[in-house]
Amino acid sequence: MSVFKDHKISLNQVLSFIPEALLNHLSATTKIDHYSKVLHGKKMFYLLLFCIFDNEKLSQRTLEDTFNSSGFKALFGLGEDEKVRRSSISERLSKIDSGYFKEIYEQMYGRFSELYNKSEIEKYNLIRVDSTIVADACSKLKEGIDQRRGKKLVKFSFSFDGIFPCGVEVFTGQKYSSEDSALPEAILRQVKKEEHHGNMYVIDRGLQSTRTMVKFEAEAVKFIIRSKENRKFEEIESFVQRGKPLKWDDWKVIKDSRVKLYTGKPILNKRGNVHLRQEKVETEFRLLIIKNEKTQKEFWFLTNEFDLSAKEIADYYRKRWDIEVFFRFLKQELNLSHLVSMNKNGIEVMVYMTMIASMLLLIYKKVNNLGYKTAKRRIAMELREMITAILIVFAGGDPDKVFKT
Repeated sequence: MSVFKDHKISLNQVLSFIPEALLNHLSATTKIDHYSKVLHGKKMFYLLLFCIFDNEKLSQRTLEDTFNSSGFKALFGLGEDEKVRRSSISERLSKIDSGYFKEIYEQMYGRFSELYNKSEIEKYNLIRVDSTIVADACSKLKEGIDQRRGKKLVKFSFSFDGIFPCGVEVFTGQKYSSEDSALPEAILRQVKKEEHHGNMYVIDRGLQSTRTMVKFEAEAVKFIIRSKENRKFEEIESFVQRGKPLKWDDWKVIKDSRVKLYTGKPILNKRGNVHLRQEKVETEFRLLIIKNEKTQKEFWFLTNEFDLSAKEIADYYRKRWDIEVFFRFLKQELNLSHLVSMNKNGIEVMVYMTMIASMLLLIYKKVNNLGYKTAKRRIAMELREMITAILIVFAGGDPDKVFKT
């Protein structure tokens, strides 16, 4: 069967990265297939993966039509008599063990991470962390973050190492409308999962809590956070030498200091009202302020890393933009902006499947030196060719006569 001549890796080779033994093992050792006659865990896995790659916009109707098609059954060796309805898919998504898909994702990420060489490991210890929200059709959500006019949102907080997504948390609780609640939880779960890590977490202005920064320092979590300007602090020591201003390109260091920050402590007054009193914390941090001499714009950064240079801190933060590109890729190419299930469990299943699909697509993209859109389009084309070749064989023909190499 033909593949694109300039490709170094085909879709069939990419699909071989899926640990078939793991799918079978988890199906046997978990309760994922209990009470399921047709939509077993492994079949759901391949159905969701296939539809993510082959459709511009996913829906339960799309999943139903795909499962019942001869091409899908031929590709994955299903019987022609196997049929499902949309209602069955909807119910299965709401009840199927999302941990099955999470375990597959984590196993695959661990396997791919082992392929990094030493220089890449050092490079990809820089973890970009941010959240994105999905509001499409969320008025029908059974559980979500309440917004105005009765709408609800789902928040996904991702960790991204520059090549692959290395973690995700799905938040539907109201308190997670604030990044000061969502991001710390996502980061600390990631830290707990990666014991003895050497990661540096790069975070935008959504997280500003001094208490969280103190907690990060206590748990040896290295971070670089873009701070809001003009926050209150006490300077302990300046790292800028007088008469020797530090500059590079269009940037100038305004301040580089060891500081103590302030936090609001809730106080109950005599009238029974709560107000915040500014209180200095004893943990020391580093405040870096740089200014672009062309735009005159200032950037404030807070970190607990004192060994990096000012330029390195600024350069690390610039790499945070990678996660914004990744979000756009997930939403535009892998349907993340549209919810297939209105149930939290189903949402978790879909986000883990999206992460798995993204890793496979990113491998295909990177090895074949393609753009995101081209990689997605060519994967869909190769899927259809694979199905066509199988159907030709079933009909007694020779696919080599159709797909000339």
